[in-house]
Amino acid sequence: MEKRIALIGIIVENPGSVEKMNSILHEYGEYVVGRMGIPYAKRRVGVISIVVDAPADIISALSGKLGMLPDVNIKTVYSKVSSATDEDTVL
Repeated sequence: MEKRIALIGIIVENPGSVEKMNSILHEYGEYVVGRMGIPYAKRRVGVISIVVDAPADIISALSGKLGMLPDVNIKTVYSKVSSATDEDTVL
């Protein structure tokens, strides 16, 4: 199955949603390339970026589960690059 790279941008508006969000991210941990979280105390939100490398249906399922959480807003951006092999040159 063809794999894609995607960036999932998350804004968490309620700290009560963080535990469930982390549980969902843990379920998909094998696909997570990296994660960066920035607490923005002034606005009382958390801003999180997740980079994943997975089949499109997995990315869609992860995005859907995260998007259903209360007070969690997400957007997913897919790269145009798909399924790099080990022989491909890495930038």
